[in-house]
Amino acid sequence: MTLNRRTFLAASVAPLLATMPAASAQRAARRPCVISSGNGARAIARAMELIQGGADPLEAAVKGVAIVEDDPEDMSVGYGGLPNEHGVVQLDASVMHGPTHTAGAVAALENIRNPAQVALEVLRRTDHVLLVGAGALAFARTVGFTEQNLLTERAREAWLRWKANLNPHDDWLDRDQQIDVPRTDGTIHVSAVNAAGDLGACTTTSGLSYKLAGRVGDSPLVGAGMFVDNEVGSAGSTGRGEAVIQSAGSFAVVRAMADGLEPTEACLRVLTWIADHTKRRDLLNGKGEPNFQVVMYALRKDGAWGSAGLRKGGTFTVHDGTKVRKKECPSLF
Repeated sequence: MTLNRRTFLAASVAPLLATMPAASAQRAARRPCVISSGNGARAIARAMELIQGGADPLEAAVKGVAIVEDDPEDMSVGYGGLPNEHGVVQLDASVMHGPTHTAGAVAALENIRNPAQVALEVLRRTDHVLLVGAGALAFARTVGFTEQNLLTERAREAWLRWKANLNPHDDWLDRDQQIDVPRTDGTIHVSAVNAAGDLGACTTTSGLSYKLAGRVGDSPLVGAGMFVDNEVGSAGSTGRGEAVIQSAGSFAVVRAMADGLEPTEACLRVLTWIADHTKRRDLLNGKGEPNFQVVMYALRKDGAWGSAGLRKGGTFTVHDGTKVRKKECPSLF
């Protein structure tokens, strides 16, 4: 018997969904909750501490991700992030505040280690949503951020090894994936909700390693890298940004929750759409499946949470008011 993807999902994911907390139980508890990508344990611990102390959920999320932005050992975010093809670190971030339905974002920002904080100032101080490049840097300087060189020695050495292994046959669609250098399309996303049901979200990244100068992924794009509807919930993403942009991924997850899907089911619905709309041969494996990773994260207004990945190996962290837990995501493939 041939199984279509919908039938396969229902059969394979149901046991995993059974291990997620029941929505009704979370509604009764009405405790604050914070969810993040797999690299977000310290971020959500800090965000939860702030929320329990009365902080706004967006401000708590931004202060939480700053821990990872400041960490030179995390090569996917902020200081120490892997550079673009010219050896320049360009950062992207977006934030959204549920109660006011406002957003702020920056893209291709250089020399500022905490782009999420700059995005928050865009939200607070301007009537704009997205500032890019030189304009984003000028704004950051104006509001008091200090410039610094974000390229650590470790990241510089990785970039030099990558650069040295290029050859005349390389092009922007076909880089040699066997080069022994660090690579990342990673990011950190945090969604938070307080006991009153107010939400905030933040996504911040150094983007795809060795990318074209000026390349912008999903992270600073409202509706792609993150989205909040204070009447429904919040969502965010990590992984191949181009696929998330082309699916309006985080917006789609929130709308799926509005349609009644549980958070993990909502993530899987959007990942199924991404898989079905991946047509380029170089993005498919021998089985016709996407050969890249996308992980979606979802947090509902009542505190129910969930996450899922396109492929196995995706992880997320969650803090439901008691402790930080790191879990493996259900996956589509």
